Amino acid sequence: MDQGISTDIEIIKPAFPAQASPRVSTMAAGLIGSEILKIAADIRAMVAEGEQICNLTVGDFNPKYFPIPVELRKGIEAALQAGETNYPPSDGMPALRKAVQQFYLRELGLDYPIESFIITSGARPAIYAAYRALVEPGDKVVYPVPSWNNNHYCHLTKAFGYPFPCSSENAFLPTRADLEGAITGARLLALCSPLNPTGTAFTSDALAGICDLILEENAVRAASGGRPIFLMYDQVYWMLTFGNTEHVNPVSLRPEMAQYTIFIDGISKAFASTGIRVGWAVAPPDVASSMSSILGHVGAWAPRAEQVATAALLKDSAVIDGYHTHMIKELGSRLDKLYSGIKNLKNSGLPVDAIPPMGAIYLTAHFPLMRRTTQAGVRLETNEDIRKYLLSEAKLAVIPFQAFGTAEDTGWFRLSVGAVSIAEIETMLPNLERAIRQLN
Repeated sequence: MDQGISTDIEIIKPAFPAQASPRVSTMAAGLIGSEILKIAADIRAMVAEGEQICNLTVGDFNPKYFPIPVELRKGIEAALQAGETNYPPSDGMPALRKAVQQFYLRELGLDYPIESFIITSGARPAIYAAYRALVEPGDKVVYPVPSWNNNHYCHLTKAFGYPFPCSSENAFLPTRADLEGAITGARLLALCSPLNPTGTAFTSDALAGICDLILEENAVRAASGGRPIFLMYDQVYWMLTFGNTEHVNPVSLRPEMAQYTIFIDGISKAFASTGIRVGWAVAPPDVASSMSSILGHVGAWAPRAEQVATAALLKDSAVIDGYHTHMIKELGSRLDKLYSGIKNLKNSGLPVDAIPPMGAIYLTAHFPLMRRTTQAGVRLETNEDIRKYLLSEAKLAVIPFQAFGTAEDTGWFRLSVGAVSIAEIETMLPNLERAIRQLN
């Protein structure tokens, strides 16, 4: 008998034989798990064997390099000590909703009513609620690829997903010309800037053109009594931009877009607080009310103590500015090191390339190594072949764009720098060069 198990309890070990008939819903049976988590299994196995991997897969932060703000940590501890441990209101603590409202007014010049703000357990429930509140089964949802998880949210809501492939020529972001035919009949357009997975960001001209297209489309629909198309604008990385990149948003560019825009945001990325689970949505009040009702039944609210601490953080401009000065410098140095290293390999004649870093924690890199042969005689045919080769021979772990909805094997990959040091990148680059030169 195992220690701690009472001898008075009869132990039952359930048996689960294979079932001939389906036991879960059609939706659940067809839901695809995270492609990124599958790749993580390869990396864990190699690390367990003692290999040193430059892990550029995870869209997260290593607290050793990027701790959360000290004030946020102390605020959470103080809130717990003060007994802030029971249920928060389903739409968020009033103090945090007010703090986000003032934060948007102060930093973005957006003066929304308090009814527009919903606090959620990170950004994902806000995205799910936006889909649920706006999309009927069979409704068309347009989203660029590569992009993060829109294909899965379409599956969850039984939407008709309309992925729109974007190219490196436009930094993998759509233009008005790209979308003019695509949004016909659509209920939702899902955009993100800076974009996960590419780290690229809209220019004001490009986003303004898309906003004009939405406004023109909705004017036509209103004249015939049709439902409008909404824009879900994920800007969870908006505080992390580099160089001359300036974040832009649809409502600042075209105030009329406020009635059609749902912002998705939170502290996860901008404050390296992915595990703190505080996010929010900002939406037209009628849409926000429906989203709040949905989330109230799901129970996807952020923990109360974390909400109290986040409210205090967002009020303190000096703390935010100081934290971001250091964070952006550290992220930028990693992205620049990675970008310049890959460009140096390109300049030496190797078949690699990268897009200059603009925002977020990602670099978009091109490893078009298809139809090349390894020293072991294995021919590389797909992005997955290339990924495995780079992991094995260069000790470099990256994510192919297939994990973000891209169908073709084009050699494009996401490289994430939040969990690595500059030294790890410097060590990896010679390995990468050697691995590519070994190919025939």
